[in-house]
Amino acid sequence: MKYEDTPLINNEAIHNFELTVDGIRSFIDYKQRGDNVYLIHTEVPEELEGKGVAAALVEKAFTYLEQHNLKIVPLCSYIQTYLKRHPEWNRLRAVFD
Repeated sequence: MKYEDTPLINNEAIHNFELTVDGIRSFIDYKQRGDNVYLIHTEVPEELEGKGVAAALVEKAFTYLEQHNLKIVPLCSYIQTYLKRHPEWNRLRAVFD
């Protein structure tokens, strides 16, 4: 994976998972309710588009969430598409009765 040495920041104050590449910040906006994390919006600035930053950001966020025993509710269209391409991550989806 590209950007394996770039650390993911969980900026809890503003509910963002952040990845800074070449001094430019990309983020996933989220809200947490209990053990469920609602992934609302992924944003990668134009300068970084097409460089694999969004995929790296999502993968790092999923890894972080899994390590913290949290489940995802994918509201963001990019993340929904990512899950279709990488169904192994569906194990993190929250299940509602």
